[in-house]
Amino acid sequence: MKFLRDFLDKQKPHFVKGGRFEKLHSTFDAFETFLFVPNRVTHTGAHIRDAIDMKRTMIIVVVALLPALIFGIWNVGYQHYISHGMAYDFWPMFGYGLLKVVPIIIVSYVVGLAIEFAFAQSRHHEVNEGFLVSGMLIPLVMPPDVPLWMVAISTAFAVIIGKEVFGGTGMNILNPALTARAFLFFAYPSEMSGDLIWISEKADAYSGATPLGHLLVGEVSKLPSEWAMFLGNIPGSIGETSTLAILIGAVVLIATGIGSARIMLSVVAGGLAMGLLFNLWGINDYMNIPAHYHLIMGGFAFGTVFMATDPVSAAQTTRGKYIYGFLIGMIAVLIRVFNPAYPEGMMLSILLMNVFAPLIDHYVVQSNIKKRLKRARALVKA
Repeated sequence: MKFLRDFLDKQKPHFVKGGRFEKLHSTFDAFETFLFVPNRVTHTGAHIRDAIDMKRTMIIVVVALLPALIFGIWNVGYQHYISHGMAYDFWPMFGYGLLKVVPIIIVSYVVGLAIEFAFAQSRHHEVNEGFLVSGMLIPLVMPPDVPLWMVAISTAFAVIIGKEVFGGTGMNILNPALTARAFLFFAYPSEMSGDLIWISEKADAYSGATPLGHLLVGEVSKLPSEWAMFLGNIPGSIGETSTLAILIGAVVLIATGIGSARIMLSVVAGGLAMGLLFNLWGINDYMNIPAHYHLIMGGFAFGTVFMATDPVSAAQTTRGKYIYGFLIGMIAVLIRVFNPAYPEGMMLSILLMNVFAPLIDHYVVQSNIKKRLKRARALVKA
């Protein structure tokens, strides 16, 4: 890598103040710090030093997403082949999936990064690292047959309205990837619902319904087996079908300290609690399905691991994380069961709790302050 380092050092004077391309300093800095750890150090004050910076944190999340991405690519091809009744081998199916998924990823990154770079240049700021993850999350929550121009529009909306208007990475109150999906769902509902979109170039005679789609119309007997839903070889969004692949990513995030285990566990607890409550009520088929089914259907697992744990839009306090996660799980199942127009409730649940996360943290902090003041008064009286 020395030749690359030497090349960057040779070009760097052109991008600093006084250089020919000083206006593109933010762009050059983004590429340099992506390839190499920044060599800037502090000279005054006491600072905690760590071996990992923001770019490395984001890259770890991308690595954690790879199992879901790889499985999703294969599953796109698998679902296409079985819908047409064709003989299927691994590499042809994987190749078909690549041709469908890679363009969506390219469009997401090109549009999102172009906007990020433009805002950074106009503000004379460094390019933020957050879109390294958002650019991968957006394709993974999309149907495989989504038109590329819709991916571009939804990505632009998510970056501009969902993030940049609030000040950029670290300032947004909503998860950008879910903002993109929400925009598509409400702006182009036919491309984000129904049975036609979850299998790429689906054969007309094939159903193509997801497990949540079957439940929506009361077809409980047509639900895939628990094992199929856990493995993920079923129709659905590109990266959301395989709970197993998502769990591998969860292990990576928890082991590296990047993802919050508190939020993940509390989301699961909230979903199970609401599912068990509905089992006791049991006035329709949707309420009677086993509570743990909710954890392996739709985007519940993906949202739990990669969306609810977003360090910017999630709750920050320890107790707040438990409350935040538990409410996400409960509300997700609640929306699924009671809103027939929108059986997948995870997206709306997380976006709703993104808005309330600062309020949760506020009350947790105020509660801690009151407890400490009460304890201090008691010590003074003693």
